[in-house]
Amino acid sequence: MALRTIPPSRGPAKTSGRDRAERKLAFRMTAPSLVIMALVAAVPIGYAIWLSLNQYSVRTAGLSRFVGLENYINALASREWWAAFGQTFLFAGLSVSLELVLGTAMALLLNLAFKGRAVLRTVVLLPYAIITVVSAITWQTMFQPNMGLVTNVLSALGLPGGDVVWLGEHGYAMAVIVMADVWKTTPFAALIILAGLQVISAETYEAAELDGASKWQTFVNITLPLLRPAIVLAAIFRTMDALRVFDLPFVLTRGANGTESMSMLAYTQLRENRLVGEGSALSILTFLTVMVVSVIYVRFAGGNIRDVAKEEQ
Repeated sequence: MALRTIPPSRGPAKTSGRDRAERKLAFRMTAPSLVIMALVAAVPIGYAIWLSLNQYSVRTAGLSRFVGLENYINALASREWWAAFGQTFLFAGLSVSLELVLGTAMALLLNLAFKGRAVLRTVVLLPYAIITVVSAITWQTMFQPNMGLVTNVLSALGLPGGDVVWLGEHGYAMAVIVMADVWKTTPFAALIILAGLQVISAETYEAAELDGASKWQTFVNITLPLLRPAIVLAAIFRTMDALRVFDLPFVLTRGANGTESMSMLAYTQLRENRLVGEGSALSILTFLTVMVVSVIYVRFAGGNIRDVAKEEQ
């Protein structure tokens, strides 16, 4: 009976009260920064939405009229938007898939213990440090007909593609853009996956070895499941970035030969055709597309990350 006189909830209550106080303090300290960040993001987005609801004269400066959702309706009814939509998702699907596979292989290599590993890690990460425009110009030079490194090598070896104008034909142009993106951003995926590899304890692998598991069984049944949060995180970041691609197709092909992205189409309408309302509507549609994909990722992939975290705890 004496045990009942001890209030069992006093400790948790104090802890809960302390947690609430810490959360309030954290909110007060971060609130100004959050407000500023919200304003920085909201003001341009709000202005773009307003521009997209109007139609502006290309002859008379300052002349405009409110058209409501007409720009959006015209954009969604146009073949150009859906072509750019499909091409953007094709590029994102190909590049992100290759980057995750190659990034995982690269992370596994960099995680091995060998002499000169630090130097190799630095060299591998160098492509990600190069400015995208510089990288695109380099790849454009490599695939120049009759003078590019790749075309000359293919011709010398008698392989297919040596006489192809890569950036001037459908399919080939998209392949060059995908290769350029994979070369540059695979190190980013590898860096995230490598961080996930380094938190897997050595005891886990030792236990698998004692159980007689082969290298392949260990990789499939232990490494990959424990790497799932890191791979999903890399996929989220890279997909969001790939859906907003602009610089690579802009430099390499100017959007020709089936390589125009959603961002490029919006740029063309807004800056080159001087169609401010239509271009702003396309920009908002691109933003909404990326946001919807982000929500889907967080809704499904984010739940997987939380489940894995609970299992590890």
